[in-house]
Amino acid sequence: MDEDSNQQTPPKKRKKFGWNSPDHNPEEFRLSLVEHLEELRTRVIRSFLILLAFWVVAWVNFDRINNFLTARANEAVRNGLPKGKGILFKEVFHNAPDVFMLMFKVSFYCALIVSFPFIVLQVWAFIAPGLKPEEQKPLKRIGPVSLVLFCLGGFFCWMVLPAAFTWFASYLVNFDGVDLYQEAGMMAMLSLKSILAFGIGFQLPLVVFVLGALNLLSSDTLIKYWRHAAIAIFFISGAITPSNDIPSMLMMAIPLTILFMVSAFAVKMVQKKKSPEEETYQYENDIPAYEAPKALANEYETPIVDQSEESDSDHVHP
Repeated sequence: MDEDSNQQTPPKKRKKFGWNSPDHNPEEFRLSLVEHLEELRTRVIRSFLILLAFWVVAWVNFDRINNFLTARANEAVRNGLPKGKGILFKEVFHNAPDVFMLMFKVSFYCALIVSFPFIVLQVWAFIAPGLKPEEQKPLKRIGPVSLVLFCLGGFFCWMVLPAAFTWFASYLVNFDGVDLYQEAGMMAMLSLKSILAFGIGFQLPLVVFVLGALNLLSSDTLIKYWRHAAIAIFFISGAITPSNDIPSMLMMAIPLTILFMVSAFAVKMVQKKKSPEEETYQYENDIPAYEAPKALANEYETPIVDQSEESDSDHVHP
C-alpha cells in the first residue's frame, strides 16, 4: 500500500463562510489547540483594529463630541441649581495633563461604544463554526439583536441622564454660600460611561437566550429562580453604573428585570420539547450514578473465562 493511503486526512480548516452553509458539519472545522489560538488571535487583532479606527475618528472629532455632551449635561445641571442663591457654576481644570487625559478617555469611550457591535460579531464568528446547524439556527440573528439591544440601552440612558443630572444638582439647596466648580469633562465622561454600562447591561436577555438556545439553561429553571436573578440584577446594576447611586441603579435594574422575564419566555418558545418516545427511551436507558462505574467496566472489560470450568465442560464422562 502507498504511504499516502496510510496517512489520515487532516481536518479541514475554517473556510470563509463555510460554517454558515446548511450542510455544515462541526467535525470538518475541528482544530488543534494551536489553531484555535491562532484563530482567537486573528479575531482579537481584528477587534483591536476596529476599535483603533474608531478611536482615531473620535480623537479627530473630539471638539464636536465633547461640546455636544458637555452642553447637554451642563444645561441639565443649571436647571437643577437652586434659584435665588446666586450659585456660580463653571468647569475648571486642576492640572495641565488633565486636558490630554480627557481627550484620551473621551475618544476611547466613544470608540468603544461604536465598535462594540462589531466586536460582538467577531466573537460570534469565532464560536459559530463549532455549532451544528440546528444550534446555529436560533442564533443567526445574534449580531442584529445585540446591536438593537445595545442601542436600546444607550438610548434609554441618554433620555434619563438629564433628569438624573438635574436631580443631583438640586441637592445644593441644602448648602449656603457655595459655588459649583466642576472638573472639566466630568459630565461628558459620566454620560459616556453610563451609555456604555446601559448598552452592555441590556445584553443580558441576549446572553440568557443564547444559553437557553444551546440547552445550557432551561426555561423552567429561569422562571423558577427569577427572584434570585432579579436580586443579582440589582446588585450588578449597582456595581456597573458609574455614579453608584440608587436612582441610577433602579433605572438600569428595573428594565433589565423585565427583559430577563421576556427572555425567559422566549427561551421557553425556542427550546423544543422531547417526544414521549425519546423521553421513554432516555428513562429506560438511564443508569443510576452508583452503578455507572460498574456498567462502564462491564462494557470495556474483557470477560475472564475460568479455565477449570472450561476443562470440566470439555471432559466427556463415560
